[in-house]
Amino acid sequence: MDAVELDRPERLRAWLARQRTVHEVRADGQGGWHWQALAADDAAPFDPPSVLPPFSAKGFFFAERERLFRFDGGQFLGLMPEVELQVLFGLHACDLRAVAYQDQFFAADPHYQARRRASLLVALECRHSCAGGFCSLVGSGPRVHDGDADLILLPLSQGWRLLVASAAGAEALRGFDAPAAPDDGEAERQENARRVAAEQGPQTEVARGIQALHAGRITEETWDAVGLRCLGCSGCTTVCPTCSCFAPLDVADEEGGVARERVWDSCLYEAFQREASGHNPTASAGQRVRRFWYHKFGEAFREQFDAYGCVGCGRCDRVCPGGIGVHGVMGRVAKP
Repeated sequence: MDAVELDRPERLRAWLARQRTVHEVRADGQGGWHWQALAADDAAPFDPPSVLPPFSAKGFFFAERERLFRFDGGQFLGLMPEVELQVLFGLHACDLRAVAYQDQFFAADPHYQARRRASLLVALECRHSCAGGFCSLVGSGPRVHDGDADLILLPLSQGWRLLVASAAGAEALRGFDAPAAPDDGEAERQENARRVAAEQGPQTEVARGIQALHAGRITEETWDAVGLRCLGCSGCTTVCPTCSCFAPLDVADEEGGVARERVWDSCLYEAFQREASGHNPTASAGQRVRRFWYHKFGEAFREQFDAYGCVGCGRCDRVCPGGIGVHGVMGRVAKP
């Protein structure tokens, strides 16, 4: 992997902003951090937070609500989104793994792919663990996987190194004034990975919970007990970077026809799987919670996507009012 010396990330950001809209996680002025579109001449210091933003990159590619096609009374007309060239600046390895997961899930979806092709992914490799994260356990980080990013910002003990990770990344740097680096920072990346794994610890409860799930040792009574704590608020599925449930919605459009929209949905809603006959295969909260966690840690999904549906970001722990994010659930189901 080619590498260049980088004096300041802000200079790279300004270079990329010449022809693309740059999005970066910034303080929202109310104690939180969110993705924000930056002005082309933004000169604020690159100051990534020590915690992940509450929302991943999912919404940049899988819109919360969008029109897919319309029927004008005589024919069906496809509707494609208007896209602009964009840069996601400072993505962590876990969120990049989630994008790679969604790339497979939506491989044949033209709306997702249109946004994805217009996007340049600039990774920020982690030197320390975020609070509640366990990317080391599920293999999603802290090291950015090959093929997951276009450019990788590697913070060194002194200064920065920029790794060119794709042909799109190399093209984006064409004409950028930066000297070649003496090496690709492999030793530093390995040390970062060891440090993050040590800070995260063995994550025993999560590991044991995954083992119990694979072994089929979790009783229906246990799932029902967990389900009693689920409020059906969809907080976990909204912030989860790999969740992709949606519902079709037909609405009257402005021209007198009918449009089909796609709207984010949640498998934890009571009616999500209800059939036209009235039968509901996941009528109880326990059944729905069970289904959700088998999607995150089931072997069938790992075989299909070459990764768990959970990337170890810990967002569900932070958002769940019932205390049944990943650590809360895995701690309960791991008990004999």
